[in-house]
Parts: sequence; C-alpha cells; structure tokens
Amino acid sequence: MEQVSKQAAPAPRQTIRNRVAFLDKKTPVYASVLGILGILIVWELISRMELVPALYLPAPTAIVAMGWGMLTTGEIHQNLLASLYRIGAGYAIGASVGIIIGLLLGFFRWLDAVLTPVVFSIFPIPKIALLPLFIMWLGIGETPKVTLIAIGVFFPAVINTYAGVKNVDPILIKAAVTFGAKPFNVIRKVILPASLPMIFAGLKMSASISLLLLVTSEMIAANSGVGSMILRYGNLMMTMNLMVGVMLLSVLGLSFNRLLEWLERKLLPWK
Repeated sequence: MEQVSKQAAPAPRQTIRNRVAFLDKKTPVYASVLGILGILIVWELISRMELVPALYLPAPTAIVAMGWGMLTTGEIHQNLLASLYRIGAGYAIGASVGIIIGLLLGFFRWLDAVLTPVVFSIFPIPKIALLPLFIMWLGIGETPKVTLIAIGVFFPAVINTYAGVKNVDPILIKAAVTFGAKPFNVIRKVILPASLPMIFAGLKMSASISLLLLVTSEMIAANSGVGSMILRYGNLMMTMNLMVGVMLLSVLGLSFNRLLEWLERKLLPWK
C-alpha cells in the first residue's frame, strides 16, 4: 500500500514592527510656521475684541500697516542698516576669534592651563556694564558698540569650541599624529570637523546674545538703529511704532537662526 507523504504547511510570515519609525518621520514644511501663525491669530482676536486697549497691545495687522508706512518713508531702511552693520561686524569678529582661541585652548595644554581660568573668570561679567568703559577708551561712535557685541559673542564661541575639542576622541588625534600629521593639520582636518556640532551650538547662543547687546547699546549710546528707534517711540508712548521695531528684531533673530541652521546642514550633512 502506497503511502503519500504530506508536507507541513508553511508558517505564516510575521510582520516586524519598526519601533523607531517615528524618529525618521519628517514633518511637513508648513509645520514650522504653525506656532507663529497661531500666536498672531490669537493676538489679532484679542485686539479686535478690545480685551486689551490698543494703546498697550495694537493688532498685528495694524502694526504691519504702520510698518509699511515707515518703510516707504525710509525710516526702517536707515535704522535697520545701522543695526545690521553693528551686529554683522561684531558677530563676525567675536565668532571667528572665539573659535580660533577655543581650538588653541583645547589642543595646547600650556595655553589651556594659562588662559582658560582667565576666560572663565571674565565670562560671568555682564557685558553691557563694559559699554561706558569702551566709550571712554574708544570714543563715541560705532567702535564701542561693535566691540561690545564682539566681546559678548566671543565667550560662548570660545567656551563651546573648547568643550567640543575636549570631547574629540583621542584615538583620532593619535592616529593622525602617528601618520605624520603636523599640529596645524590635526586641528584643521581632525579636531575642527569633530568639534563643529558644539561650535554651532555656541554660535546659535551667541546670536541671541548679540541681539540683546545690540539693542541695549543702541538704547544707551546711539541715535540710529532699531534699539534707538524703539526707545524713542517708547518715550513718546507711540506703541504701534514701537511694536514695529520689536517685530523687526523678531524677524532679524529668526533669520539669523535659520541662516545658522542652513550653514550647519551644509557643513554637517551627516547630522
């Protein structure tokens, strides 16, 4: 009698769930503006319903209309250019010097031992308190304000760069030296690329500090600039014109942050 062997039925396939899929999920482009748009809508409703007097909180649409009028007269253009020059020059000087000094302090032990305590002892001093001293030393003009911004940007840049260098894997440095790399090439090709995430963290922190010092210095010792414009209209109780200056600072800060993020993506494509 012939026996027929029966093959066992194949087991059903199991679907493996990707538990980290949410980490790779991309947000839509419009998500970045939802928070700002929501705040503006709530603000507009509060103003339209007159829950707060317009003298204290004018509507965003009214502020935009006033800003357009100030733009056509050239007032915004003149003050914005003055502020952009000060913050651009101060930020460029402070960030570049801070990154260079931070790299040197992190790499050379003698410099680290001698200068790092000096940096950390001066860092807690409120930088705006140095403005009268800079005016005495450098005179009245653009130089004291640019110097103040540069000093304020320098310390976050140098401290974050120093921390980034200290966190570089020593094996990478030893491997580069073993293959004959000179100290300058080790800094340029090994330490600097590995420290870039910390460097950009310091640059972003410096951006907000530079805006704060810009406005404060313009309120104290300037006849032009966004900070000076805000102070002038505040003294005259012209809230709508004042809010135009505040909006300008907000746009300037957001643009600064987006520019740094774009530059970070270009230099750190693996992040």
